[in-house]
Amino acid sequence: MVEQKILTGHVLRMTESLLKAGVEAAVISPGSRSTPLAYAFAASEGIQTYMQVDERSAAYFALGLAKASGKPVILLCTSGTAASNYHPAITEAFYARLPLIVMTADRPHELRGVGAPQAIDQLNMYGKHVKFSVDLPLAEDNRELDRYLERHIQRAVSVSLTQPMGPIHLNIPLREPLLIDFDQQTPASSFMETYSGQTQLTSEAEKRFSKILSVAENGLIIAGEMPVGFDKRTFWKFAKSLQWPVLVDPLSNLRSEVPEDCKELCIAHYDALLKSDAFKKQAVAHTVIRFGPQPVSKPLSLFLKNNPPTVYIAIDEAPEFRDSLGVVTHHLQVSPDSVLRIPIERLQTDHTRLWSRADRIAEVVTKEYTGMPGDEGIIVKTLLEYLPSGSDLVSGSSMPIRDLDTFFSQTDKELTLFSNRGANGIDGVVSTAFGIQTVRQRPTYLLIGDLSFLHDVNGLIVSRFHKTNLTIIILNNDGGGIFSYLPQSTVPNHFEELFGTPTGLTFEHIAAMYDAQYAAIHSVDEFEAEIRNEKTKNVRILEVFTNRPINVQSHRAYWAEVVERIEKND
Repeated sequence: MVEQKILTGHVLRMTESLLKAGVEAAVISPGSRSTPLAYAFAASEGIQTYMQVDERSAAYFALGLAKASGKPVILLCTSGTAASNYHPAITEAFYARLPLIVMTADRPHELRGVGAPQAIDQLNMYGKHVKFSVDLPLAEDNRELDRYLERHIQRAVSVSLTQPMGPIHLNIPLREPLLIDFDQQTPASSFMETYSGQTQLTSEAEKRFSKILSVAENGLIIAGEMPVGFDKRTFWKFAKSLQWPVLVDPLSNLRSEVPEDCKELCIAHYDALLKSDAFKKQAVAHTVIRFGPQPVSKPLSLFLKNNPPTVYIAIDEAPEFRDSLGVVTHHLQVSPDSVLRIPIERLQTDHTRLWSRADRIAEVVTKEYTGMPGDEGIIVKTLLEYLPSGSDLVSGSSMPIRDLDTFFSQTDKELTLFSNRGANGIDGVVSTAFGIQTVRQRPTYLLIGDLSFLHDVNGLIVSRFHKTNLTIIILNNDGGGIFSYLPQSTVPNHFEELFGTPTGLTFEHIAAMYDAQYAAIHSVDEFEAEIRNEKTKNVRILEVFTNRPINVQSHRAYWAEVVERIEKND
């Protein structure tokens, strides 16, 4: 009983410290060694617990919770390979700057390295993919240890929330017996709270920045992925004062709800425009301001790399240089708000009109686009047309996010887009979508390829534990569609075997297994009819069968039409 009392005090102290640090949610993968913490979290009124038995999917579900809320989320598992399965999502969280509090239960020190079951070396197991890692002490009746525990947990959560935000790892050895006393009171803590602030421009830096912008010629604003809650109104007020074209990545969420007096500045089709050599020659920018990371578009990256601006200003709250192109000349380590509130007044230039006129032409081509049978672009375009205002769209990496970049025009609807673009992997996307929907409690749609869906079929397990509202659109081209656009596709030898990787699988039986609403779709008309139909179950799966070669042909025809009309207009 003494051991149980000490253990109970230990885990309750950790739980209370996490609550004080602002943690409100925990994703638990069941296991024996983590029993005391699982009990403590489930019994806590301040922590919402979620269950997912597959550790890899659990980690991505937690990542979705953190992405949608911006708050730290606990991820708890037992010892051994359970912890290893967290690594892919931790890697994504590190590069996407998301605050995961990874808690791995472990064997006590006397059972490490001696062949004990389910015991692996868990110290620093996530390497450089976590911002902070500590092996916490075993439970003791020791006040000094209690103070250490309270402050170390607060420190760890603070590190995860400090820019750049990211995951931290708490390894927690626990000695049997592993049961706790639910009636035991939470011990009093001597640590109260911590505060942190935003980084602001100094008055000297603000003057320097204002001067650069006031004399700049042929400017561009680039908006990469922005966090949920980003102040769109303040952003567009800043853009309007500069009168520069704004190249908006789909994940910036600035293509929706564009103010009427800024619609001419919002450039949504730059990816297609920059396939025109003639347009690129006219559109070279001398000054660029970028908010967030570099956008998805490869043509934009090549345009900037081949025509480096004289001044390229990156706004980033973290000291890291997100500059894969090697073109940034000024790095402003400040919150975006501190820059957006700087008063600058400019008149519209021919450079802005050039971009705006070309974007309107591309938008007309997009509206007229009908694709071909087997094309994925027309499915994505149709999805965007029928998405209800007030909904969320989660995109897989690879082709889905690129198709959204291509076919997502300006809209007055209130839509929010998400994607895992930290490491750009195709795994864990189903679970991430479930996590996002859980936090936001809005109708949520997931656009995903067949291989990416296969990577995270186990993510559907969470729908058996928690109510959800998710529609999954699977673009099933029987393989890796993006490789058909890459140089590998020009070499027929072994292409299908190594890159196309057809499986011949369909997903109606998976849908039945999870009691999901299901439809098999073979045309855009069928898709349009199904997307209009009432959703009757927690999960709806629309499997759209497409054709890789036709998809490439359709996309290239669309881009060629955009280029031809732009150049003819000149």
